[in-house]
Amino acid sequence: MKLTVGGSLKTVFRPWVEGLENIPADGPAILASNHLSFSDSFFLPAMLDRKVTFIAKAEYFTSPGVKGRLTAAFFKGVGQLPVDRSGARGAGEAAIKSGIEVLERGELFGIYPEGTRSPDGRLYRGKPGGLARVALATGAPVIPVAMIDTEKIQPPGKVVPKLMRPGIRIGKPLDFSRYQGMEGDRFILRSVTDEVMYEIMKLSGQEYVDIYATAAKRQIAEEAKKAEAARKKAEQEKAEQDKAAKA
Repeated sequence: MKLTVGGSLKTVFRPWVEGLENIPADGPAILASNHLSFSDSFFLPAMLDRKVTFIAKAEYFTSPGVKGRLTAAFFKGVGQLPVDRSGARGAGEAAIKSGIEVLERGELFGIYPEGTRSPDGRLYRGKPGGLARVALATGAPVIPVAMIDTEKIQPPGKVVPKLMRPGIRIGKPLDFSRYQGMEGDRFILRSVTDEVMYEIMKLSGQEYVDIYATAAKRQIAEEAKKAEAARKKAEQEKAEQDKAAKA
């Protein structure tokens, strides 16, 4: 399945990649990437010879019917790992446990430190719980990755993807073994996460925003709601004015 999907993506979109030499030929490593699009988890593995395991919502693997079975088969084929996200803390612990298990098998584990897709193409503050805890618990090197232009291929609400070349920049491995066993120290977790996000920012060229992407999404939703309310109010006032003018 990986060969089929990867080959199709390479043929159709022709993604470019820099820094493949930074991916180890064997042994465990964490690929920490920015997150611009749903397709990030497909383009990155497609360009690597080694399997990369990402975390995916359990719902992708449990939906009923023929479509559900096909979706589950697709996600399993491209290296996605189901995690139940019902409950924030439980979801985080499950993701950490899964990541550690992948790395203990000597494999590559992919993670998005922002925790969710960027709502506007900017780079947001990394969440310290997942990435740093997995890195310090395993001693695996962290490889910063920047996805380029993937958000332009299939923006939210668009069904048909745009044919264009996305890019991938892979940075040099970061060694945090000096902090191994200190995953209980929140200041160390913050420091590790910020160092990784700084490297991702340099690779991607994105504007950095020092708030969480989830908070930014809430702000955007609230602003959109206020704008819609203001628009409706303006329309109502105009209608009342027009009615009064005709009277």
